[in-house]
Amino acid sequence: MSVSIKSQREIEIMREAGKILGTVMRDLSKEVKPGISTYRLDKIGEEMIRSYGCIPSCLGYDGYPAAFCVSVNEAVVHAIPSKKIILKEGDIVSLDACLEHKGYQVDAARTIGVGTVSAEAEQLMRVTKQSFFEGIQYAKEGCHLHEISNAIAAYNEGYGYGMIRELVGHGIGVEMHEEPQIPNFTQPRRGMKLYEGMTLAIEPMVSAGHYALEWLDDGWTAITADHSLAAHYENTVLVTKNGPEILTLVE
Repeated sequence: MSVSIKSQREIEIMREAGKILGTVMRDLSKEVKPGISTYRLDKIGEEMIRSYGCIPSCLGYDGYPAAFCVSVNEAVVHAIPSKKIILKEGDIVSLDACLEHKGYQVDAARTIGVGTVSAEAEQLMRVTKQSFFEGIQYAKEGCHLHEISNAIAAYNEGYGYGMIRELVGHGIGVEMHEEPQIPNFTQPRRGMKLYEGMTLAIEPMVSAGHYALEWLDDGWTAITADHSLAAHYENTVLVTKNGPEILTLVE
């Protein structure tokens, strides 16, 4: 397995890219309201990305037709935005996107409640997000990759949630998907050793029920097989000697 170690120049570019995507995610989240279509959210997000002179990397990737994946309720990831899907009070929606800046990629996802959501949905979103932070405690030189995986899984499974197994996190840099793959479910071995300069897209994908997925006829949208709610939280993370640096988080 060949995992790229980024130079200081590459890291600075990815920091710039991460700040832009983090800002876009923050600002687009404010547009999530009852009555808006997932199509409109995608178009607003694409306009935001392009306003910074960046390229929306998902658009056209393996034929994907939008800049954002906008996944509602039981949709876990990769749902295609549609004028027919109108958000309503109580829904939860996951926004997922990559952008390219000066030849380098960053990736992030957020799950947001639409208006007032149920206590069940609120907990799922909160736990999924916190599991990311539990995992990245191990995103530092000298730790091992699957320490991240196991920490994410343990935190979510403590709430009885299912960890999606068919989709995983990944390395990122010049390419959207680089080595290594980063599972969110428990692994029997420690995995590869981590080194300063690695950049990882760490992304817990969590079901309130079972982890099994079904794929819709569009060839992209993955939903929970039991139609339970799903949440997704992702950032691009730089491994350092002292701990993780989150590149795509802007509060």
